[in-house]
Amino acid sequence: MDSDPSVSSAVISAEVVTYGEVHLAVTDCRRTLGFWHDIVGLSLIDRCDEEARLGVDGRTLLVLHHGAEQGSISGHSGLYHLAIHLPNETELARVLWRLIVSGYPQSPTDRTMSKSIFLHDPDGLGLELALETPERLGSWSSEEGEPRMIDTEGRTHSIAEPLDVNEVLAHLPNRDFDQPPLPPGARIGHLDLHVSDLGAAFRFYRDLIGFREHMYMPELGFADLSAGGSFPHRLALNTWQGEGAPQPPPGSAGLRRFTLVLPGEQELSGVLQRLHEAGHETEPTDGGELVSDPAGNVFLLTAEPS
Repeated sequence: MDSDPSVSSAVISAEVVTYGEVHLAVTDCRRTLGFWHDIVGLSLIDRCDEEARLGVDGRTLLVLHHGAEQGSISGHSGLYHLAIHLPNETELARVLWRLIVSGYPQSPTDRTMSKSIFLHDPDGLGLELALETPERLGSWSSEEGEPRMIDTEGRTHSIAEPLDVNEVLAHLPNRDFDQPPLPPGARIGHLDLHVSDLGAAFRFYRDLIGFREHMYMPELGFADLSAGGSFPHRLALNTWQGEGAPQPPPGSAGLRRFTLVLPGEQELSGVLQRLHEAGHETEPTDGGELVSDPAGNVFLLTAEPS
């Protein structure tokens, strides 16, 4: 069925939630640090024996926790991929060129609403490097059970097509071997999560946390939510690891927790009230409240400082 064009193409409002730090358990912090620093281009902010913090311009985006005993394993809920969003075509070109020069395996993909590069860290955890292009997306539809993206000129596209690499690299200022690290404008822009029950997770994030519906396709085991604003893809949920998929066993590489940042204390109090009224427990901790979604994915709820 066709989507509501007011959801898929119009600027709805300011974003109701954004992302803070993402915490990952990894098997070899030194090796994984090399990926995130040397290949991706995040800057090292702080490091100790058990933990490394990386980000941009002194702002942490990612925290690596050493000590996992095995890499990512299939058949479980948890992280599908995290996405670092870049501020412009030049920065997308720079990171694409760094990946090409390094020879690191990657998949440049055109999603209409974004230009993206997909790859995996040494433990098999997924990463998307994305440039938001919502101005190219008109609406979406479902054809024979598959989502189709309709651009602003009325042309229909699959949800993932090959990216025009030459067009992206045309924005590269130079082709020096050493490109600069990711810029201050880079941020965690969205997450894709494996969940155990699509309907339960979708209602949890929409009705309690405050995300907004973009796509809900239970026949594909897939849902997509926005946070308001012009970009429709802030949180994706899927059951592609199986209905009822449990959390990974202890000692596995994967998502420890992510951070959801609400605009202020009033908004945070409202979300916590809805969670508690629905029977969800939260755990106070430094900086906010820890919450588990119905699949057991853990996140920190916090608010922008006043």
